Amino acid sequence: MNKVQTTPVILSGGAGTRLWPLSRNATPKQLLRLLGSETLIQSAARRAPAENGFRAPLIVAGEAHLTEIEAQLAEIGVAPRAIVLEPAGRNTAPAVALAALMLPEDELMLVMPSDHIINDVDAFRAAIARAKPLAQDGWLVTFGITPDRPETGYGYIETAESIAEGVHRVARFVEKPPLETAKAYLETGRFYWNAGIFLLRAGSFLAELRRHAPDIDAAVRHSVADAAHEGPILRPDRASFLASPSDSIDYAVMEKAERVAVVPVEMGWSDIGAFNALLEQLPRDAAGNAVGGDVIALDTADCLIRSEGPLVAAIGVSNVTIIATGDAVLVVANERAQDVKRIIDTLKANGRHNMS
Repeated sequence: MNKVQTTPVILSGGAGTRLWPLSRNATPKQLLRLLGSETLIQSAARRAPAENGFRAPLIVAGEAHLTEIEAQLAEIGVAPRAIVLEPAGRNTAPAVALAALMLPEDELMLVMPSDHIINDVDAFRAAIARAKPLAQDGWLVTFGITPDRPETGYGYIETAESIAEGVHRVARFVEKPPLETAKAYLETGRFYWNAGIFLLRAGSFLAELRRHAPDIDAAVRHSVADAAHEGPILRPDRASFLASPSDSIDYAVMEKAERVAVVPVEMGWSDIGAFNALLEQLPRDAAGNAVGGDVIALDTADCLIRSEGPLVAAIGVSNVTIIATGDAVLVVANERAQDVKRIIDTLKANGRHNMS
């Protein structure tokens, strides 16, 4: 059973607004080399290679990023099975539906965001192996990250009874909790972070989508039926796709379906959702600083300082992030890293869309 091949589905529609000004609409975080020589989408594609029983990946992305995605995958020798270009962002449920409609109903798809970090890839692949028999039997399987702190920026998954070795039925999904609730979750030992990674039988997912989100199902099916094909590139019909409601796979399907399972896993995961998460992943000096580019840091501690142009000099600061690009400088307290998205909102409200 576990010899059945799986198609990686890499979702590359995010904008990475909390990593502005590095991440922009034209060059979102998954296309950046934030942690070394590889971009995040390149690392995602490498996690599921042919030698480990995976088929060529299927990419769901936007038209604006097609050329760069093709170039980056070619750079690492990956030829995608298909690239599906969303006419507009409609969240993850329609994106996964686009991918599922490209595959045979009995094929498994490993749905992965393009912008996550997984440091222990062997643990990730072992978790996939545990999930496969359940997914082939029609269960919708998600992966829960073992929490190491009471994080308020992630959703959580509560586990119920064990249904196979290393696999539990999902009791419920819960939204980002306040701090005291997150602490209580950790004490029970039943809660895991929701990583937004799924192993799904294409036909099983589509059946649940039809049952719980028929408007999404109908719109996406029409968009694929009237799509334009150009080699491995699929362009769904714009008008049909825009008729789809915008909803996440969690809300539209996972929270409503009955046969939902979770595989808990410790795999060095991060979604690099903000600069404080990026700082945790970068090498740091004795004072806890991570610096890159033309930077002078004196008497500083626990700072992320990165320049892609001008010299940045910092003295006597701690727990801040300073990012300088050719046209913008960001200074933010590390504990306020999640608020960087407010800068994007302000730019758009002021008509400065070219800066976002």
